[in-house]
Amino acid sequence: MRNEWESAHTDYTMPARRQIPASLAESESDWRHYLEHSTPNGWLIQHNAMIDALVSGKPMYLLHTTRDINAIRTSRELHVSTGCLVGALYCSPLTSERQGLRPHNLGAYLIRTKPSTTPMVFEVTPDAPVRPKGVDYLHLGAIHLRTYLRYRSFLTPAEHDQVDHAVLAGLRGAASFLDLALRNAAGRVSSARAFIDQLSRAVAHVPFLGYLYFEVLSEYLLLHSVTPETKTYAQAGELNNWLYKRLAFAAVDGMDRLFDLTRFDPGHYRLVQLVEGLEPNLGPGVAEYVRRRLSHLFAVTALHPSQDVESVIFQGADLRTIQEAAPGLVGQVLFREVRHLPRYQQLYHCFEKAKALAAWDYWNSEGIPTPFNGVIPKGEIGINPVYPRSSVRAWVAEQDSSGYVHPVEEVAAVLTPHLASWWAPPRQRGRQKATAVARPESALTEARSPVPA
Repeated sequence: MRNEWESAHTDYTMPARRQIPASLAESESDWRHYLEHSTPNGWLIQHNAMIDALVSGKPMYLLHTTRDINAIRTSRELHVSTGCLVGALYCSPLTSERQGLRPHNLGAYLIRTKPSTTPMVFEVTPDAPVRPKGVDYLHLGAIHLRTYLRYRSFLTPAEHDQVDHAVLAGLRGAASFLDLALRNAAGRVSSARAFIDQLSRAVAHVPFLGYLYFEVLSEYLLLHSVTPETKTYAQAGELNNWLYKRLAFAAVDGMDRLFDLTRFDPGHYRLVQLVEGLEPNLGPGVAEYVRRRLSHLFAVTALHPSQDVESVIFQGADLRTIQEAAPGLVGQVLFREVRHLPRYQQLYHCFEKAKALAAWDYWNSEGIPTPFNGVIPKGEIGINPVYPRSSVRAWVAEQDSSGYVHPVEEVAAVLTPHLASWWAPPRQRGRQKATAVARPESALTEARSPVPA
């Protein structure tokens, strides 16, 4: 499993080393070079304030917002969350300046848009310079699959059937698009307009595509934006997080209340309209960028590295064949199906604690007290609750009229390896009912040994 965790992390200060399927038109190194050297803000991928702070080995100041500071005072405990950081206390960086602690633009966004929360400041003093390896949740599919296979005995037979049916139904419903994406990843260029419209329809069948779609668009906006706002943040060593927040809220009704990327599915016309509404000069190139980039990322996150993208076909394949060829995709689909089971509130800690324990073990062995979201280093950073070689102090904080944050009351609370409760909302859109789909010839099988990353 260590190789899977290694593959799920990216160090932007090192050359790309992840093993990928054969016959891709563009390699990971090709894309890294393009993103860093052919986009206006690509230089920030390596040379941003967050990574500079990590590798300095100096104390780091991080901002966290909480809904219930009184519970923390009373229990003297802080629980961590799952999501893109697997099992860490979700934070954003703070920069120490003469006037106080300046929030990263992501933190400024959180404070401004969550007025009912209380800001907290954490000082993390590492034992050494921190390896800038960020966890990329798009690459966690094989880990989701392995975890499910290990603990699926916790499900009832009826739940097994429900999950198997739903996974197969979703993959079959999206199969034509999945095959199209692989053909594009291998260099067979298709119409960008048709690609986006097919992607939009496929999200309803395979919700993971909504996450992939959103992250590709976020990357496009973050790296290509040239607005005065973006340039101001770039001068501070930050990518502009406000761009993708505005995109999400404009694209999906209610996203400001529940950030649910399974509903992120704009078609071609709407996509161009949304991007031009944010920055007009970025509209003409967005569809072609999504076609190329999403096709590549789908291939490397979905398929086993031993596969050849030109040989994999989803249409007509049974679940066992798909799992062998695309364990990353099956894991991502499973992860999003299982958490909608009626009993998942009771099962949540069983599945998610297993992944958190493995992540903590990996981070501790790699010297990572502060893991970050490595899809792109945009400022989402967390605190590893069980790192044994760093000290952590916490304060309740206040923000002044100039936007600076000031610690005002130290809190005698410690981070604990407990996961905060999580609830999956009901599905927003209907899918094919499981009873309408034939039972797959074989249920999900044990994961094969991973290829070294």
